[in-house]
Amino acid sequence: MNADELRPLKQKAIDIRRLTVDEISHLGIGHVGGSMSVVEVLVLLYYRHLKHDPANPAWEDRDKFVMSKGHAGPALYAILADRGYFPKEMLYTLNKGGTNLPSHCDMNRTPGIDMTTGSLGQGLSAAVGIALGHRLKKLPGRVFALIGDGDTNEGQTWEAAMSASMFGLGNLVAFTDYNKMQIDGPSEVIMKTDRLLDRWTSFGWFTQQVNGHDFEALNDALEKAIAQTDRPAMIIADTVKGRDLPGIEGDYKNHNMPLTAEDADRAYAYFDELEAQV
Repeated sequence: MNADELRPLKQKAIDIRRLTVDEISHLGIGHVGGSMSVVEVLVLLYYRHLKHDPANPAWEDRDKFVMSKGHAGPALYAILADRGYFPKEMLYTLNKGGTNLPSHCDMNRTPGIDMTTGSLGQGLSAAVGIALGHRLKKLPGRVFALIGDGDTNEGQTWEAAMSASMFGLGNLVAFTDYNKMQIDGPSEVIMKTDRLLDRWTSFGWFTQQVNGHDFEALNDALEKAIAQTDRPAMIIADTVKGRDLPGIEGDYKNHNMPLTAEDADRAYAYFDELEAQV
């Protein structure tokens, strides 16, 4: 990936973080940390690799995406609004009464959401089922999924991992948002999630671990993952919870927290600094 390809992706990541801060700060509280840590993965998918059509969200031959850590919905909503699935003004209804943008992703309410998620541990199973469905129906689209540290604490995730490997789902690519923090504290204190590369490899997945905020590394890993035809692929993305939010980044308490106008202004100022470096 050359500089001309990298530059628009870096700019788009700033744009999406700004939109996400807009929607959460308008509500005044939300899942800030986990939304910020997944931005680069989402931008790489939705602006470079994912086959989709905002004008036809139900297009059968599209690629599908499962956000297992459904609390990162605000970042995905920002992406979908920017891609034209719905007006950006709708972002200001986040988690309010009657909204079509609930706190966790809901396929029955939000255009562009392929699976209702939020209860950690269930999303990868859904992705495995969708990938199997694609095979049975001979659909060309791939299935992508994003899980979090909390997902890896759940036995259902590993049942899904075992099934995907057994069925040789070469049309399934998953990411782990490895920000090493959960709602109650560091992951290593709640339930150790170390040696993930070895764990996923032992389950028969083609597994890579890269910097989850480095577009070049992520893109290289994703292209290698997509090239797999006989087994599922996992990309462990080392990320920072609350990435690029001054005073908030790297603090586990940012999982779901108040985001004031002052917090937003500090973020906007920092985003301006980042833009000057793109």
